[in-house]
Amino acid sequence: MHPIPSGTRDVLPDEMRELRELCDAMRGVFETYAYGEVSTPAIEYDTPAQRLGGGAGVYRLFDDHGAVLQLRSDMTVPIARVAATRYAGVTPPLRFSSFEHVYRSVRPHRGQMREFLQAGCELIGAPGPAGTAEVLTVLCRTLDATGLRDYRIGLGDASIYPALMEAVGVEEAARADLLAHLVGRNFVGLEHAAEGLDPLLSEVPQRRGGAEVLDGLPGAEGLRQVHAELDADIAGRVIFDLGLVRDLEYYTGAVFEVYDASIGTPIGGGGRYDELMGQLGRPMPAVGFAVGVAVLHEAIAAEERGR
Repeated sequence: MHPIPSGTRDVLPDEMRELRELCDAMRGVFETYAYGEVSTPAIEYDTPAQRLGGGAGVYRLFDDHGAVLQLRSDMTVPIARVAATRYAGVTPPLRFSSFEHVYRSVRPHRGQMREFLQAGCELIGAPGPAGTAEVLTVLCRTLDATGLRDYRIGLGDASIYPALMEAVGVEEAARADLLAHLVGRNFVGLEHAAEGLDPLLSEVPQRRGGAEVLDGLPGAEGLRQVHAELDADIAGRVIFDLGLVRDLEYYTGAVFEVYDASIGTPIGGGGRYDELMGQLGRPMPAVGFAVGVAVLHEAIAAEERGR
């Protein structure tokens, strides 16, 4: 027996051929929207900005000089580094795409992969809501080109819950606990943490649906504007999900995930990270997405089996 590490896998010729066709279809859409493809090293220096991409879920190692390196855990931070250095004198907006393997220290027994191929786009220097709408458009046109049919986009905003806590007068000491439960999507824990506080704190994250779920919410105007910028067919894919927050140290505004009823895990996601470029020395707004190519392939196959 010659085992391979858990959370990794071999890809054989038939599947490889199909994955390559998927990537070619996606690449064609990226090129249509002028997202130039880049490639970055699989290893980067371990810096505070790099850690934002994966937090504790990164693999670290040492080079021959004793410097701490890490395997990239996503492509957003490496591409932001490229934009801040190699394109320092170029007028934004900057549009990049990538097809790269990323590496995460996870628990493979939960069905998660340690190594997987991501495809994605980053729009740097374009503020929301127009920039967010552009990226959502590229995402949906890309999924359409691959043949995925029944997907939906869950759309939330990382700034809404902090604005809600401010509006209802939550004390500073209680905010971190509420946010930790929300980011972990632990709604039972959130409800307990919100006991004795305004009922909206536990009710708002449960809201999902059309634009009506935004009624009366502080900080929700940005989501309305994003929705208004979308073409009708793409807007019809969107489900507002006010419990969708993701990492608040990373995302600053609109956040989104791709769902398909044929598969029980998100196919991809992304959002606005307007503060990251400043940490790299060139403050600019930014937004992007990444799609797991193997998960997308699985979802397409599951849809076909269900027809």
